[in-house]
Amino acid sequence: MNLELLSELCRTGGGPGREERVREVVTRELAPLTDTIEIDRLGNLVATRSPRGRGRSVPKKGAPRRLMLSAHMDEISLMVTHIEENGFLRFTTLGGFDPKTLSAQRVIVHGRKDVIGLIGSKPIHLLTDEERSKMPKIETFFIDLGMPRSKVQKVVRIGDLATRERDFVEVGDAVSTKSLDDRVGVFVMIEAIRKSRAHGVEVIAVATTQEEVGIRGAEVAARRLEPDLGIALDVTLANDVPGAANQDRVSELGKGAAIKIMDSSVISDFRVVDALRSVAESKKIPHQMEVLPKGGTDTAAIQRAGRGVPAGCISVPCRYVHSVIEMCHRKDIQASIDLLAAFIGQAHRVPIDF
Repeated sequence: MNLELLSELCRTGGGPGREERVREVVTRELAPLTDTIEIDRLGNLVATRSPRGRGRSVPKKGAPRRLMLSAHMDEISLMVTHIEENGFLRFTTLGGFDPKTLSAQRVIVHGRKDVIGLIGSKPIHLLTDEERSKMPKIETFFIDLGMPRSKVQKVVRIGDLATRERDFVEVGDAVSTKSLDDRVGVFVMIEAIRKSRAHGVEVIAVATTQEEVGIRGAEVAARRLEPDLGIALDVTLANDVPGAANQDRVSELGKGAAIKIMDSSVISDFRVVDALRSVAESKKIPHQMEVLPKGGTDTAAIQRAGRGVPAGCISVPCRYVHSVIEMCHRKDIQASIDLLAAFIGQAHRVPIDF
């Protein structure tokens, strides 16, 4: 497994609407593997590969079936809203943050140049008993750049983004860092296309923008591309930790790729779910079934495009989602790559009409 590429994808900063650095990495990797690459007006990267080898789908106006793959490039981020008189930055959040995960973290503020910042808050020594008993609020945090306001203003502007700063590490059989949501999905998409040989469909790999703030990039891409079939790649909750009830686990690390049945934004097409499960069973690819009570993915945008698109999702189980220590098991990542590559080869056989 190319952990160097996964590490690069995760460590590269790219908040919603500012995914260009991640897009450069994805372009570099997909260009040799696909026939064409284009960037749409919302910043989505669209890489297309024509059918390869044997097997052809039922023609649609003389064209092969179009399979859209989708994985989002953006990560939850912060946006500067105010520069205090003493140089500290106030911010709002882009995406779903658990406030307690912000405490004592490092960030990279992407201003006129990148600068390291520290997220600070009121010291525990000065907290009242009431404050200690409550969950912290986003408004209580600030970013400290270690510079006076006069210097900060030369570097940082209102509206600049800050992304979290964290190394990529191997932890036992797993990997941990920030932004595995959803750089691991982007990685799975790239590596599955690299692995794919013969397929009877036109594969359209889309690295999407602004998923964390409302699945915006995938919506624009799916409407324009009008695919016949869709697969999203994302993470799902692995709440397999002490104190979690069995029904709240959603998925488990090390048990294989998760085939999404539903989340709060979509009910996956049963024909796609059945096809993914059948491929996994026939190829002996470790897998598990996912029912996610809350949270959404690009799957929803693909499904609702045009006249409706049969769509599903392959999820990589992930502990500590939306934190700087997100964790995925290497076996689950590999199983997701294997499942997607195998599905691409069988996609021309999936029924799409009733």
